[in-house]
Amino acid sequence: MITVEINRVDNDFRMEAINEKGNSIFMDAGPADGGHDSGFRPMQLLLGAFGGCSAIDLISILRKQREPLKDLKITVTGEREQGVVPAVYTEVHAHFKLFGDINADKAERAVQLSVEKYCSVAKTLEKTAKITHSFEIIKAG
Repeated sequence: MITVEINRVDNDFRMEAINEKGNSIFMDAGPADGGHDSGFRPMQLLLGAFGGCSAIDLISILRKQREPLKDLKITVTGEREQGVVPAVYTEVHAHFKLFGDINADKAERAVQLSVEKYCSVAKTLEKTAKITHSFEIIKAG
């Protein structure tokens, strides 16, 4: 079982989420909702979780293929339903920037496997959102 404890930090909406190992992240609401933007909003965390989950899978796949990944940056964007509560994600896109002399076919397959097969967060999001992905390789030098 995974356990995360949420503790309120101020008199408004700032909260700290702490996992069983003591790692933490701060959350807050935006000013329009009475918050102070002093942490991630929960729905931003969901996009971040997708990016982190797919990054772990992608790095693992490329290591198994012995591809020389030097760095990785992922930009995740999401569109939510408008004018309804709850406002779930309806579209999510991840753009992967892979740094290194990586084989393009292997990179494409690794990104596809990560997003479409292995990432548990993507599998959760796909129940309400269309998930798309793209990538580019930035060669060394």
